Amino acid sequence: MLLSTTLRALMVAALLAGGYTFAQAPAALAQPAKKATMSADDKKAKSKECSAEADKRGLHGKERKTFRSKCKRGES
Repeated sequence: MLLSTTLRALMVAALLAGGYTFAQAPAALAQPAKKATMSADDKKAKSKECSAEADKRGLHGKERKTFRSKCKRGES
């Protein structure tokens, strides 16, 4: 009786450990690729460039905000 109880405990432990291992594998594979990020100084410089360009174009309000947003993303 002691042997069967020990065997059952080992089987349960093995199933739990195996399930945990397999549950973690897909999450690690599903991580999105990291994008290249800019340093804080580069972000500030880009923001200033976009603001200067918005000033040249005479943009104000929502138009300026939209332009700067696109400019900082490199769309404009």
